[in-house]
Amino acid sequence: MMLFVVASALIALSQVDAVNVATSYSVVHHDQPAAQPRLLQKASHVYAPAAHVVTASHTYSHAAAPHFAPLVSKTRYTVPFLSALQAQPQCPAPPACVKSRYRTLDGSCNNLQNPTWGTPNRRYGRLLTPKYGDGISQPTVSVTGQELPNARVVSLVAFGEQDIPDPEYTLANMQWGQIMTHDMSMQAGGTQSKKHPTRCCTDDGKLIGKERAPSSCYPIIVPEHDPAHSQTETECINFVRTLTDREDQCTPTHPTQPAEQLTTVTSYLDLSLVYGNSDQQNAGIRAFTGGRMAVVERDGYEWPPNNPNATTECENESRDEVCYLAGDSRVNQNPGLTIMQIILLREHNRIADQLQKYNPHWDDELLFQEARRINVAQYQHINYYEWLPIFLGWENMVKNRLIYRVKGGEYINDYDPSQDPSVLNSHATAAFRYFHSQIEGRLDLVSEIRKPTGSLRLSDWFNRPSIIEAGDNYDFLTRGLATQPEELTDTNFDAEIKHFLFRRGRPFGGDLRAIDIQRNRDHGLAGYNDYREFCGFKRASTWEDLMDLISPQDVSKLQSLYASIDDIDLTVGGSLEAHVNGALAGPTFLCILTEQFYRTRVADRFFYERGDKDLAFTREQLAELRKASMARLFCDNGNHVASMQPKAFLRISHSNQVVPCTQIPEVDLSLWKDLSYDNSLNSFHYYHNYKK
Repeated sequence: MMLFVVASALIALSQVDAVNVATSYSVVHHDQPAAQPRLLQKASHVYAPAAHVVTASHTYSHAAAPHFAPLVSKTRYTVPFLSALQAQPQCPAPPACVKSRYRTLDGSCNNLQNPTWGTPNRRYGRLLTPKYGDGISQPTVSVTGQELPNARVVSLVAFGEQDIPDPEYTLANMQWGQIMTHDMSMQAGGTQSKKHPTRCCTDDGKLIGKERAPSSCYPIIVPEHDPAHSQTETECINFVRTLTDREDQCTPTHPTQPAEQLTTVTSYLDLSLVYGNSDQQNAGIRAFTGGRMAVVERDGYEWPPNNPNATTECENESRDEVCYLAGDSRVNQNPGLTIMQIILLREHNRIADQLQKYNPHWDDELLFQEARRINVAQYQHINYYEWLPIFLGWENMVKNRLIYRVKGGEYINDYDPSQDPSVLNSHATAAFRYFHSQIEGRLDLVSEIRKPTGSLRLSDWFNRPSIIEAGDNYDFLTRGLATQPEELTDTNFDAEIKHFLFRRGRPFGGDLRAIDIQRNRDHGLAGYNDYREFCGFKRASTWEDLMDLISPQDVSKLQSLYASIDDIDLTVGGSLEAHVNGALAGPTFLCILTEQFYRTRVADRFFYERGDKDLAFTREQLAELRKASMARLFCDNGNHVASMQPKAFLRISHSNQVVPCTQIPEVDLSLWKDLSYDNSLNSFHYYHNYKK
């Protein structure tokens, strides 16, 4: 409340223009891309100031809210937006699809009619036409033609930072959401690399002059009287714009066509963050023996391989600290995320070991593919039947055919090849980011008897995974995920991510909520009012019209910030809506989330519940896969985790008590024993089907 009072007091001050330069920063759930689009993978792809300099006299400024006050200096300047020249681009050839029971690593050929759907380096999907400032690519502006209110100011005024523990859900609930987010989406072009960052601000938070700032810069200006940063004299928060199809000549676009941002990972829920997004990437993290993924063994436990680029990928303080390599470059971002990635990595190897035990005649490739297939199936089951109902509501999901009331090995044949699996821009950039409010700024270390023994400050361990292997921290943090409550899903954001995000030892850091708002504008998302109308609600004509979904207090905040109802950012308006009964989102975000996860399911030919004779699990196997749970993953992949509550996303209670892991249902992998193996023919049906 104090920050809101302080920030509100600033509104009365006179409005002053601030500097705004143009680009994209890496945020906790969606950003921090590592895989660059094709044009940046070539040394010959250079930015040429002499070519295609689009000044368009577009002036970037971070004007505050209509009544908000001193932000920085009155300096204004125009930054040329340079397009990239590409010398003889080497674009990938269209995939040649062959019959297989297994997914490709890059998502190609999932849809046989449109084999590139869902693959990396493709455009995000859209529900509504983008609203760029210039109609083509520049960040969104007000309907008045002026700049939208400063993103940091909106963050301070519209969103609090009260610490309110969720009474129902554990921190694992939030952390699994980040896993799903990283699996589906990675925005192209940004980086958190220490060695080669795109710098719009200096290390001490000073704005880099327009003559030296990269064309992709779009920094968030810190207001002069910022209640958290005024003592540090911080001027800006780094932010780099997402690369679009206009910078990638392998993705043809018309000069007058609005830019579309690119995602660099597969769109499917296929555990690409474990296995990688290409054959080449996967080859660097596979063991090529026993169907296993590559690991390093220390003290008798398996850990991800060492990252050869540790000095640029991690924020380590010594060479002795570990830095992990995985299918996703964001693996080291925070301890909770890293633990979840290790769990899924270990689960693959556990499955592969069991399959080899039951089928010693299977070769490495078959063991790998079948273990991956089972791992993905368990993951999809947890996503749709254990995790998503918490957010979207069970009845809403059943009504909209995201899940079904099934028993045993019943198949659900709802594949729709006409559905594009692309991740929606409004989902990745706005709706799914609302759940950043669940992030907890301290991580509890919890013993086997569920007693906290200490805690870690989140901002001390961004991109420093070594803390996980210290002592018994891996198990203590794992139990912490299943014991500690997440932050309540509301309009509050923990100070660790609102003021100290990626601070790298400095006394200040970024603001994840402000970054979310800036990203909304970078991607040219249509306004909250547009999406409200798209989702079937009355378009607001007056501020009072908003009060059917947003509280009068929050509408008052919006009115103090925005010049027009039609200026309200989707990220902001959607986050302020009252939750739909039984869900953790308001009506507009729930509409977008439901649409996304319907598409993600029905557009996946390999979705685990399918009954396609060439792809399906047997009915007996499917019945076993439906026993998969987050609790079982914790039990099977801890070092010494011996007990767990059956519903690990829910807090421990009388109806959800901690029990020995032996009482948690498990998938019986003996049902994958290949009974058709014939020594005399040296053949078996799994191998035969794989080779077809």
